[in-house]
Amino acid sequence: MAFTFDDLAIQQQLFVGQGFPTTLGLGPTKIPGATYLQGPNIFGNPNVFPNVWAGTMIGPLVNPFSPPPLIPGSLCTGISIPHSLAVVGSSAFLGNIDTNFNVNVGLNLIAQGEVISRCGAHILSAKKNFDIPHPSKKGWRLRHTCPEGPSNDVYVRGRVTNRTEIELPSYWKDFVDVRSITVNLTPVGAHQDVIVKRIDQEKIYLQAKGGMPIDCFYHIFAERMDGERLIPEYEGKSPEDYPGNNKEYSISGYHYDIKE
Repeated sequence: MAFTFDDLAIQQQLFVGQGFPTTLGLGPTKIPGATYLQGPNIFGNPNVFPNVWAGTMIGPLVNPFSPPPLIPGSLCTGISIPHSLAVVGSSAFLGNIDTNFNVNVGLNLIAQGEVISRCGAHILSAKKNFDIPHPSKKGWRLRHTCPEGPSNDVYVRGRVTNRTEIELPSYWKDFVDVRSITVNLTPVGAHQDVIVKRIDQEKIYLQAKGGMPIDCFYHIFAERMDGERLIPEYEGKSPEDYPGNNKEYSISGYHYDIKE
């Protein structure tokens, strides 16, 4: 194989440094073409790292002889400056990944464990749920997904037609403060002057003007009573400063999942 003075042809293995990387094989198990560099190694910009930070340090590509970045519409659409590291295919990181800038994800970001923010920032979640032992049925569980608001509310909604009662979920009597129940009604088709006549633990009782047939949508909110009341505003620099019981909450961007 012909090569010039500044080229080096290695057709077996290249080891630079102390020790022997047995992972690369010995004797019959030797992997031809494998390379071991003890490091520290620097690739790309030679002056980007002021100190030794890792076994391999990769800076931006600065070689003037290398081809320009890929054009828009190719593998990395819209690149104007070469990246420090480009990987085609899957990558495996067996330790922590620390970044001072954004993590841009073209498809899904999947986390097997907790997703935590330590810097007071926010993590946006598609759904914020609670899953607790059922307050009324032994051996059952209750899961709700929550809207955002300044109190620990649950809600039910629907439509009532030709009836004067709205049945509340059976577990509400053991789950919400009945005094906190509020009801919004929207008549369908015509004004019916529908009012809430009274409320108890099991039903909302309605009444229409002149005994007209009732047809309306309803939206009913109530505050949970299985814990302390939410304090929506408080002085502090992080969720740790919350003046109430933080153990009752799963905070997006802080400690998202509190398990039983």
